[in-house]
Amino acid sequence: MARSTWDELPPAVRAAIEREAGPVVAAEIPAAGRNSDFSATLHTTDGRVFCKGIADAEGKRGQMHRHEADINPWLPSAVAPRLRWRTEADGWLLLGFDHVTGRHADLSPNSPDLPLVSETVNTLVRDLADCSAETPRLAEQWAHLAAWRRLAKDTATDLDEWTITHLDQLVEWEARGAEMVDGNNLIHTDLHSLNILVNSDRALVIDWAWSRKGTAAADAAFLVVRLVAAGHTPVEAERWAETLPAWHHTPPETRTAFAVTIWGIWEFQSKQQPRPLWEQLVPAARTWSRRRLTELHKLPITPPP
Repeated sequence: MARSTWDELPPAVRAAIEREAGPVVAAEIPAAGRNSDFSATLHTTDGRVFCKGIADAEGKRGQMHRHEADINPWLPSAVAPRLRWRTEADGWLLLGFDHVTGRHADLSPNSPDLPLVSETVNTLVRDLADCSAETPRLAEQWAHLAAWRRLAKDTATDLDEWTITHLDQLVEWEARGAEMVDGNNLIHTDLHSLNILVNSDRALVIDWAWSRKGTAAADAAFLVVRLVAAGHTPVEAERWAETLPAWHHTPPETRTAFAVTIWGIWEFQSKQQPRPLWEQLVPAARTWSRRRLTELHKLPITPPP
């Protein structure tokens, strides 16, 4: 997605932003970010603010950004930037956040960022338990998507022999995952290096557009897959996740159900919307899931002849 620069924004949109933020003297476009039509650190006469905007304010992506704005007051300000304002102009929805300094988290093995990430995730679990914000439930989303069930019905889907052989078991684990993921924590559901900013003493979590209600262990599961994608073995990734009480107290069957469900979702999405990122994420999710299924639940490593 091509993002607009400050000068490319419609005049009414720039005027609306400056009414909220003050006169803009410079705009820095970040290297990462694909879900906004405009995003930039704005240098204004009143200081710096991070602004992101969507051109279709009434569309699906506009709903995502409205949701992010609505849940922001519930987030702990110590680890999530505060929303300063929101405004609309010329069909655009625009959000202005506190500017925070930091770099994207390094999730590779032995990274010094990992303890900071662990501390931040534990803060989110503690502060967002039994959150009363009005938010969709991850359990309903997973049950509605039923990715493995859909893949099993599509005989033309390009799946490997092991996966095809075990589709019935994968569908069963997925159904269990949709039940087990229900809970009352506000969870991010998209934790990865680009959504975690690290500075000298803390990690901050940004981009809450996909947040849902669910069990806190779900965010830990998403992070385990990202760690595998970053170079950890599944055993190493889960060993790190043990530093999170929400994961430490999660039963083995629940862990497996989450691993299989995430793998199925990403496998399904890779077929529906092919993008380079799936080339790393799908194998990572597959590796973690198969390790749990073959070593802990004794599914055959190779399919029968």
